[in-house]
Amino acid sequence: MITSSPPLIRWRLAQLSSHLVVALIVLIVIGGATRVMEAGLACPDWPLCYGSLLPGRQMNIQVFLEWFHRLDAFLVGIALVVQFIVALFFKSALPKWLLWFYGLLLFLVCVQGGLGAFTVVQLLPSTIVTTHLAVALALVSLMSALSQSLIQIKHSPPPSWWRPMGFISLLLVIVQSLIGGRMATTWTSKKCLIQGIDCELLDLHKLFAMPVSAFVLLFVLTAFVTGGWPRQQWPFLIAITFLIFMQISLGIASVHFSLAQPILTVSHQLIGALLVSFLAALSFRRPKPLDQIGFDLTDKNLLEVCHG
Repeated sequence: MITSSPPLIRWRLAQLSSHLVVALIVLIVIGGATRVMEAGLACPDWPLCYGSLLPGRQMNIQVFLEWFHRLDAFLVGIALVVQFIVALFFKSALPKWLLWFYGLLLFLVCVQGGLGAFTVVQLLPSTIVTTHLAVALALVSLMSALSQSLIQIKHSPPPSWWRPMGFISLLLVIVQSLIGGRMATTWTSKKCLIQGIDCELLDLHKLFAMPVSAFVLLFVLTAFVTGGWPRQQWPFLIAITFLIFMQISLGIASVHFSLAQPILTVSHQLIGALLVSFLAALSFRRPKPLDQIGFDLTDKNLLEVCHG
């Protein structure tokens, strides 16, 4: 029988972190759907919606999207508070950096909540909405990296090129996502496609996609060619390759339909968030992870994918 020991606490924190990656990606996708459906002001007040926790009478698809977006954000915040309390209680058995890391995550969640309030109070200004997306992507990156760091105790450093290439790939994808977010929140993409004006951001988004895709694929190719431990990360590498080509296809399709198909736009944002989470996790993976931490990891109840 497995008892509650410090290693088990660390493993459970890793599992919760992996679930929070999923919750954060859902948060980004719902936020994207809220923007596409022009539901950003469906709830005219904050933090309540029409003065209540559940606006039953006013509920429609737009109100639901905005309300669910806030609910998911609230649940993520509660889960982070729980993780912080657990880390504080078991701080003697956990890495010293972990408590500070949770503190950083809580700070970012508070900033994110403040930005969410400003988007409503200030009537969706583009700069605040784009910053809101930037903090969300930062949270996905940090949480995904945390889930990997928590499950790795006995490890050796990865190859010298691994993290630089991983971090640059991650940064490029985030910058590309923010260009897309800025383009969407200023409505310049539709102006360009429909009226042929204000095409600078759309052109930049399309042009920047080429070096971003090329560098990420170079990272994947380098890992396969190098062999050894990098090649053993093939599930992540194949997933990232698939996501890159899926993202390119969705981008082309979205432009072809003049951004008139919400499912394409929302899927484009989903794939971008998934790329961020996978690249962050891959960048923090190390050789010889989790060899032995004092209990049987072959237990089916414990073997959950520690990644969103």
